[in-house]
Amino acid sequence: MTVQAHLESLQKKHVALEEELHSLMISPSRNDNEVAECKRRKLRIKDEIERLKSSFH
Repeated sequence: MTVQAHLESLQKKHVALEEELHSLMISPSRNDNEVAECKRRKLRIKDEIERLKSSFH
C-alpha cells in the first residue's frame, strides 16, 4: 500500500468515526464511555494522518 493510499484509508476511517461520534452524541441512551473511546480512536487516527502528511511532504 502506498503512503497516499494509506492516508486516504485513514481519512475515510476518520470520517466514519466522526459520523459514529455524532450518532453517539445525539443518542438518548448515550454512553459516556463509548463516546470517550470513539474520541480516542478518532484522535489516534488524526495523529497518524498528521504524521504521514509530515513525513510525506
